[in-house]
This record gives sequence, C-alpha cells and structure tokens, in this order.
Amino acid sequence: MIQSVRGTKDLLPETIYQWHYVEKIFKEVSEKFCYNELRTPIFEKTEVFHRSIGEATDIVNKEMYTFEDKGGESITLRPEMTASLVRSVIQNNLLNQNPIQRLWYFGPFFRYERPQKGRLRQFHQYGAECLGSPYPESDVEIILLADSLFKSIGITDYTLKLNSLGNEISRDNYRKALVAYLKSVEEELSYDSKQRIETNPLRILDSKDEIDKKIVENAPLILEYLDDISLNHFELVKKNLKESNIKFNIDNNLVRGLDYYCHTVFEFQSNHLGSQDSFGGGGRYDGLFAQLGGKPTPAVGFALGIERILIILEKLEKFKDWNDHVDCFVISLGDASITYAHSVAGQLRERGLIVGTDLIRRSMKAQMREANRLNAKFAVIIGENEVNNQSVLVKNMNGGDQVEIQVNEISNYEF
Repeated sequence: MIQSVRGTKDLLPETIYQWHYVEKIFKEVSEKFCYNELRTPIFEKTEVFHRSIGEATDIVNKEMYTFEDKGGESITLRPEMTASLVRSVIQNNLLNQNPIQRLWYFGPFFRYERPQKGRLRQFHQYGAECLGSPYPESDVEIILLADSLFKSIGITDYTLKLNSLGNEISRDNYRKALVAYLKSVEEELSYDSKQRIETNPLRILDSKDEIDKKIVENAPLILEYLDDISLNHFELVKKNLKESNIKFNIDNNLVRGLDYYCHTVFEFQSNHLGSQDSFGGGGRYDGLFAQLGGKPTPAVGFALGIERILIILEKLEKFKDWNDHVDCFVISLGDASITYAHSVAGQLRERGLIVGTDLIRRSMKAQMREANRLNAKFAVIIGENEVNNQSVLVKNMNGGDQVEIQVNEISNYEF
C-alpha cells in the first residue's frame, strides 16, 4: 500500500470542520479590519526566496523544496508567504492602485524539517500584511488584528513577546558589538552557532542549545544600540499597545528567523504547546520590496501556524461539544420510492437545507441508524403508500413525533 509522504497529513472528514471553523472566523475578522485576501501560486522562482529570506538562513540552506522544472528553471515550493506576497504586489502594481495595501492569506507551505506535532513538512498558515505605512500605528494595527483573531476563536491566554531590531544603522552597530562578544566565547558555542558568527549572528540569540542560551545571557542587548529614530518608533508601539490593553513582555533575544526584519518584531506563545510554544509571529520588513526589485516600501505583518492553533483549541476543548448535523435524512423504502425520494431531497436542498439520502438500499432500521449517526433533525420517510398518495412522512428525531404532509406542501413545512 502506498503511504502519504513523511511529514504530510490527510485532513479527514471527521476533523475538517475544525479547519473550516478557523478559516471562516479568520476571514470574517480580516474583513472587519479591511484586509483583502490575496492568493499566490504555491511555487515560485527560487530567486524570490534566495533574495528575500537570506542565503545564511536554515530555510535556504537546509529546508527548501527546490527542483529544476522541464524548462531548466529553478523552482521552489514556497516555504513562507511574505516574499511571495511582496513579489505579487510588485508585479501587479497594487501599490499604484492604493498606497496602503491591507492583505491576508491562508494556505499550505513547505519546509524539509524533522516532522513533529504541529510542525509538518507541508504546513498551513494564515497571515496578514500591512503595506505602505512606516508609522508605529501600522505595527499596532497588525498586532490588534492578531489579538482579535485569537479572541474570536477562543484563545485568550496567550503571551505576546516584543522586541525591536531597529533600523539598518542601529542593527549594524549592534551586530558589530554582538560579533565581538561571540568571538570572545566562540570555543564554548555549539557547532551551528560557530558557523553563524559571521553569516547570521543574530540567530544565535534564539538558539535552542542549552549552552548557547547561557552564553547569550551576557550578550549585549540590542535595545541599548537603538538610535533615536528606532527608539522613538519602539516607544510609540509600546505606548499604543498599552492604550489598547494589549499586554506584552519585552524579550531581548527575540530576533525572528528571517533576514528581512527590522524595527518591531513579535511572537505569540501558548503554554498549551509544550516546549515548542510559539504559534505565530512577525514584524516590520521595510527593506524587502527593494530586495525584490520594487520601490522601497515600508511593511509589517505576521503569520500564524494553523496546525498549532488547532492543537491549542483542542487543549481548550473548543470542539468538545461540536454537534455537526444534517437537517433532514430522506429514507426511501422499496424500488418504487427511489426516484420520488431523490425528487423530494432536491426540493429540500433548494430551500437551503442540508439533506442526506441512502444510496445502498438499506432497510428502514439501518437508514434510521444512519439518520441518527448524522444527527439529523428530521427523517423524511417515503414508502409505497407515500408515493401513491404524493406525500411524505416527517419524523422529528428529537421528540419522535411524526406527521404526514403532501409533497406540494413540503416547501412550507418548518423543519
């Protein structure tokens, strides 16, 4: 038997309603904030991610699904969405139509990682991006959107971690100080961190290695290297978040995993996820448009891991009492009733009702069991007498009451 690819997962009918629920709520909340959906292809020219994510990142070096197509072009399954979205905005001149673009997305992404709970090789994300504003209020709006998304699906006990990477000047000054410190303790660092000192030193700050964690406790703090512009931006973000009653914790080691971030960075964590407690995050990326060949454009956004959000909702028992149902189950008894039953089912569906039917000619008892399994509110029973009388027998599956009505009156019956 052929198995699914390692690190992928089938979304089965018994749990797909959870996905539909999250997608529906996220779409509704996004629209309330005036964010519009954008969809891109699931693969891009590899250059999109090399130029945006950074050559020195694990994603580019180890995790991307890259292949050469039949035309000899290097293609990559998207490992994240921000670069794809920015490519699309530039290519389609969206900012010429409106200098502020509020966009959201939902879809699958691909990274070759060690599969674990909530972290698959094909995973799904919701994300939102606010493009065109350099001001702190756009950082705050994007965090308020995330907070509203969480509350709308029942997640209220999350932690927001916040930090600033400053502008390019601040970050360059900090990078020099950080590299000097790391070189002084280089022999004690893990192998991966030693490789990152020259290529991506900020990533060492959120190393998961226990020895590295001890070492970075004494590293210089990036907030001490912010210039006045960067410091003012960060102070206004914090001030506006407080005024909006959004709680946050400053995390000096929060840097995010991609090269294009600047100024505000943030992460959402939940104690329902164990050691891998992050279920989303983002920040500002003012330099990405220029990297991808567009005009310099300020931007800020975030992405949420849907698989991890569903784990949180399960731990919170949000789906415990979920009662999926059909409105009516049409029971047909005997060959003569089959065509008539399908006609009745069609009339009920035209009313907007959810209607189930039997397709394997089971007994009355078996069809009633199926109606119960589907949590049907009503059973519409059709036998030879009903066909002859042009009627149906409607049974309330809760109270057990049943009544015979003419088929031409079915459009008025209150199911």
